[in-house]
Amino acid sequence: MRQVGVGRQRWLSSPVLSTSAVVHAAAAGAVLVHARNWPWALGAVAVNHAVLTAAGLWPRSTLLGPNWTRLPAACGARGEVAITLDDGPDPAVTPQVLDQLEAARVAATFFCVGERVERHADLAREIVRRGHSIENHSQRHRHDFSLLGPAAMRSEIAAAQESISRTVGSTPVFFRAPAGLRNPFLDPLLARLELRLASWTRRGFDTVSGNSQAVFRRLSAHLRGGDILLLHDGHAARDSTGRPVVLDVLPRLLQAILAGGLKPITLRAALS
Repeated sequence: MRQVGVGRQRWLSSPVLSTSAVVHAAAAGAVLVHARNWPWALGAVAVNHAVLTAAGLWPRSTLLGPNWTRLPAACGARGEVAITLDDGPDPAVTPQVLDQLEAARVAATFFCVGERVERHADLAREIVRRGHSIENHSQRHRHDFSLLGPAAMRSEIAAAQESISRTVGSTPVFFRAPAGLRNPFLDPLLARLELRLASWTRRGFDTVSGNSQAVFRRLSAHLRGGDILLLHDGHAARDSTGRPVVLDVLPRLLQAILAGGLKPITLRAALS
């Protein structure tokens, strides 16, 4: 786990990772004491790895380290929520998303892919110009991100930091793993790069579902202060007419948020 403040973060191993180290040491010691102990040692290590794998495949898990699944309690008490949009920028979708947000006078958090920021630099700068924040969603959005070793994982994250910082003049302070999947190497890397992991309270599955009503229902049911909501302006699913689902869902979601007396803010605003 980490001591999280505005400045440098000091990494401390989570209880699960500390326990994992003890299990491995104990297993090795048991085999050294007597070779006949190897089946028990191997079984303990296998169970331990299964637990670590399950934790990495659970996007909202905090077992591998700190993870923003909700805004801080003070934000929730003030009725603040965060709208986050992943996988962009996309010239076919993002400009319309920006117009919808501007019409509602709402600021959002865009978790952008580094190479897309470079490819669509003017659009990335427009996101920031309109008052939104851009955060780190890796350089290439690799589907095998959670299988990477520490060097490859660091390369993906650091490259996105550089791409985004150089393009928009603002350095990300949050990271969201591709699909939310990760492994035990991620948390110490984020601490060294001074990034905080953020997932979500609920998601609409708008990259796989073309049913805007179902997507809206998943996001809007039981809305309350502190929620972090996940949509996508990149890899957006289309409805039967070919229209990106997010463009039908977002205005309705904004209306529901404002009608409920809630206030959308960026994750950076919540941090401060």
